Amino acid sequence: MSRRHAAEKREVLPDARFGDRVLTKFMNSLMYDGKKSTAEKIVYGAFDRIGRKGSKDPVKVFHDAIGNVKPEVEVRSRRVGGATYQVPVEVRTDRGQALAIRWLITAARSRSETTMEERLSGELLDASENRGNAVKKREDTHRMAEANKAFAHYRW
Repeated sequence: MSRRHAAEKREVLPDARFGDRVLTKFMNSLMYDGKKSTAEKIVYGAFDRIGRKGSKDPVKVFHDAIGNVKPEVEVRSRRVGGATYQVPVEVRTDRGQALAIRWLITAARSRSETTMEERLSGELLDASENRGNAVKKREDTHRMAEANKAFAHYRW
C-alpha cells in the first residue's frame, strides 16, 4: 500500500442489459478467471428466474437485497498498550456496498441448490425479504459492534 497517496478509484461501465453500475460490480465479484460472459449468464439467468418466480422487478429485488445486507457498523482491531480491542466503527458507503456484494456471493455459493443461477436467485430473494445467510452475517456484525460498544472511545 502506497503511503504517498490513495489509489484512484476506477469507474466501471454500466452493464449491458439494465445499465446499472452496481450490477457490473456484482458481476465482476462473481467472476472467476476473467470469464465475464459466464458471470453475466449466471446473473441474467438468476434475474430471469426472479422475474418468473414473482411479479417483482429483478433489479429492484437486487437493490433491496444489497440494501438489506449492507452493514452500518463493523469492528476493527486496535492495539492499545499490549491489549487488542475490537473497536466499533461506522462503515463507509463504498465499503458497505463491497461487503454486501461479497457476503451475497459467499452465501449464494454455500447454498445447496444445483446450479449457481438457482442459488443466486434464491439468495437475492431471501436477502430482499430480510432473511438468509447474507443478512445473518450483517446481523452478526452489528451484534459484535453492539457488544464492543464500550471500546468506542478507542476510535481513531
